Parts: sequence; structure tokens; C-alpha cells
Amino acid sequence: AWIFILLLPGLSDGRKLLVVPMGGSHWLSMRQVVEKLSERGHKVVVVIPEVSWQMETTQAYTVKTYPVSYTLEELDNAFHEYVATHLKDLPFPLNALAVYNSSVHVFRMFFVQCKNLFSSKETLLYLNQSGFDAVLTDPIFMCGATLANYFSLPFVFFMRGFPCNLHYEAPQCPSPLSYTPRLFTFNSDHMTFFQRVENALVSLLELVYCNGFYEDAIKFSSEVLQRDVSLLDLLNSASIWLLRFDFVFEYVRPVMPNMVFIGGVNCAQRKPLSE
Repeated sequence: AWIFILLLPGLSDGRKLLVVPMGGSHWLSMRQVVEKLSERGHKVVVVIPEVSWQMETTQAYTVKTYPVSYTLEELDNAFHEYVATHLKDLPFPLNALAVYNSSVHVFRMFFVQCKNLFSSKETLLYLNQSGFDAVLTDPIFMCGATLANYFSLPFVFFMRGFPCNLHYEAPQCPSPLSYTPRLFTFNSDHMTFFQRVENALVSLLELVYCNGFYEDAIKFSSEVLQRDVSLLDLLNSASIWLLRFDFVFEYVRPVMPNMVFIGGVNCAQRKPLSE
């Protein structure tokens, strides 16, 4: 219930929201939402690592930082390798294999942030004593979902999407293979018989390579929560999915009531164009 109260203007003042963002371009979009929530009277705390990308903040909300064990150069190198792989013109399945290997590396690099967060006893104590009502998080590296489960708080996802179709799998959306194209296939929603076979084979591989992406996250989350967890365990209890893309640009598919298409892209603030 607190989730809907937090998102509706004028219904509540002074509710406490914990924000667990992802750095870089993801934060550029989330920051505007965080500022608006603060303007509406909510007490917002943003927890960020001491080393990150483009995590500029304002006085509109409280910022809590925690120490990390990596350098900015290490972060840059992992990302440059990831981007370079996507720019290579490789046929399927070589493109999928190359992207998988670079993605596993960058995911492990970023998930170190989460381990560092839970290693900071001071930060955990502060968050535990703050009495938050909900968590707003970009879930791509699972830390916000793990933290919300750890504190038994309801949480909202603010995101562009997951690999492996997880942003439809976790909310339990029907996803018919006959017309819902999978990533890396380059198929449309009008497929030949052989393209549908290819689509089905890729869907069977999705959970395998996504478990590779999130192997460290799953293992660490299981240790933190003291129970065996899966990817879907961490994701399917999200109260609301704020999907930062436009439904009209996607292939037609069923969605669930708690999935909200809010539009928008990763963008920095610029001066308006002249008339």
C-alpha cells in the first residue's frame, strides 16, 4: 500500500524512501524522479558507492555513500570492453557468445558494489535505523532487490529492461514464442517456421546464460538472506515495474497490471532548442 501512496501526489507527506540506483546514464533518468518525490514531501535517501559514474546529486535529498574496493579505472576498463564487444559485427551465434563473455565480466565488476555495501556495517546500521517505507531501485545488478528483501521492504523497479526476457518472465507475463522475438535472433514478430524454431531454442538458453550473468548475485543474495534464492525469487515480489520505454515501440505482447510504461530514455539535461 505504501508504494501507491508514495507515487500519488498529495496523499502522504513525510514517507521515507530508500533509493538504490545504478550509476551512469541510468541515474540521469532516475534522478529526476527522485527530485520530484522529494519535492512532494517524501524523505528520500539515495545510497551510492564512493566510486561511480555521473552520480551527481543535489540538496533535494539525503545522500549516503559507502566505501568500495575497486578504482574508477577498473570500472572504466570493464565498461569499455563491454561496449567494444557490442560494436563488433558478428553473425549469430558468435555475437551472442561474445556479448555473453563481456557481460559476465562487467556484471561481476558491478556487483562488487553490492558486496561492498553489505560489508559496510555503518551503512547497514544507518539504513536499518532509518525506518524506510519502501525501496526504489534500478534492478539490473540486483543489489536493490537484495537489500529490499533483506530489510523486508516493498520495492519498485525503475528500469529499461533485463537481459534474458526477465522483465516479462518475473512478472509472469505470457510470452508466446510464436510471435515474441528473443534477443540476439534479430527476428520480428512475423516469423517463418524455422525462425520460430530458432526463437524457441534461444529462449531455452536464456535462463542458462542469465544464471551466468547473475551467478555472483544469486550466491551472495542467498548468503545474505540465509536461504536459497533464484533470479525470479529476487524479482517477482516487486510491487510495481516502472518500465522506462514506450509500449508503442515494442512488439505487441501481454503485460501485467503492475507494469507501467513511463517512456523516456537515458539523457542528460540540456538547454531547450530555440524557436
